[in-house]
Amino acid sequence: MSETQSPLVLIVEDNPTNLMLIVAVLRRAGYRTVTAVDAATAAARLAEERPDAIIMDIQLPGEDGLTFTSRLRADPATAAIPIVALTAHAMKGDRERALAAGCDGFFTKPINTRTFARELAEVLSRHPGDLSRSVTTERGRGA
Repeated sequence: MSETQSPLVLIVEDNPTNLMLIVAVLRRAGYRTVTAVDAATAAARLAEERPDAIIMDIQLPGEDGLTFTSRLRADPATAAIPIVALTAHAMKGDRERALAAGCDGFFTKPINTRTFARELAEVLSRHPGDLSRSVTTERGRGA
């Protein structure tokens, strides 16, 4: 990725409204996005290009997001991509399960459209394989 190219985020989300909202918030903050509605579609996207980060809905049709995350972590080609879990089901222990599956961060729905991009940038800045250097917390402000 060139220094001037915006980071690419793969958003894996099966709810069309949530997907459109996340895409809009991230694009406004300077990210490029690619989307998938399930693990199979996400795997196909990953075969085509490597995103700088993945936002993973936990509850997906077919293979769930945590199982898919574990599979991505086991594959050397995708193991270093930062993955952030996203769920509407924030029950006790969900964060721990997401982190145990290999997620680098955990967000709950509904997202806060004013802070989501900045919070994502903060999670990615803590990840050793972070490629989001061209999106800063400053650019995420107000998103």
